[in-house]
Amino acid sequence: MSVVPSILFGSKSGKVWVMLAALLLLGAVSCATAAPAPAATVAAATPSTELSEELNDGQDAISPLLATTLLRTGTQRVSFLLVSPTALVKAPEAAVTSSYLDGDSGISETTQAVFHLWPYAIRGAYSTELTFNQPGRWQLDISVDDAEFSGNTQLLLQVAGQVIVPDIGAIPPQSKTKTLESEGGLKTLTTDFSPDPDLYLLSVEEAINDGKPAVIVFASPAFCTSPTCGPQVDTVAELKDEHFGEANFVHVEVYDNPEEIQGDLSQARITQAVTEWGFDQIPHWLNESWTYVLDSDGRVYQKFEGYVTLEELEEALQGVAAKGSSPFIQ
Repeated sequence: MSVVPSILFGSKSGKVWVMLAALLLLGAVSCATAAPAPAATVAAATPSTELSEELNDGQDAISPLLATTLLRTGTQRVSFLLVSPTALVKAPEAAVTSSYLDGDSGISETTQAVFHLWPYAIRGAYSTELTFNQPGRWQLDISVDDAEFSGNTQLLLQVAGQVIVPDIGAIPPQSKTKTLESEGGLKTLTTDFSPDPDLYLLSVEEAINDGKPAVIVFASPAFCTSPTCGPQVDTVAELKDEHFGEANFVHVEVYDNPEEIQGDLSQARITQAVTEWGFDQIPHWLNESWTYVLDSDGRVYQKFEGYVTLEELEEALQGVAAKGSSPFIQ
């Protein structure tokens, strides 16, 4: 049985949790029998989300699920899923208007969030870029007006002044992660049932200093248990096949001893790189994937919390190329 912790849903309503779990677990990918991961140490406050209950009553109600929970001031990607009482909402676009709730100093904006279908065509999420010019409470008014479905909902966000993971523009920790040359082979490197050896040719440290752009994904394929979790390592491997030699691609397994776990996360040890990059300091973090795109100088160009599609990763890599620090062939 797959484990999906209710804390991830940020909902006041039990019926929303039941509906999301029932709909989204039908499309769970690479989930394994597992107990929840050991609780992470909380070192800093993290943004929280809530649903406005009055907008989630009735047959046409939409229930949102925020995929990007770690938000800070500035411009960044915001991603969310939308669920109706009967199905995942897959309208091509959703209108999103942000507003600041802690005074009149916030700058409101309206954007169109684009729907991205995930592999296997079961799940998908909306994403857009939003700018939060003040820390504190923000509200997103979300509207869908499509031939098949229309409705409105809200997300309440807590935006921090800064985040506890490597941010855009920073050079991340140069972690000495294990590679194919490490003792024990692939079984000691990943929980993936059919791993791509190319993702373990370099350590994180080597990828950062190699002079090429890099895509680094932190994920545990066999323990992908939340509704915002997808086959991220497979997607990065697909991107690698398209750009092999032009950029470096590295998968970092969340757990340091995958060969010893055997489906029992009580035996798991968090890999050192996860701690160095700060992921285990995120409250309620549970195996959620993080994918980073670095430029050829080793600086973070874009970061993605939760599942990110091949299309979005391709766009980020082309963005690195456009800034003139990439050898990509256009």
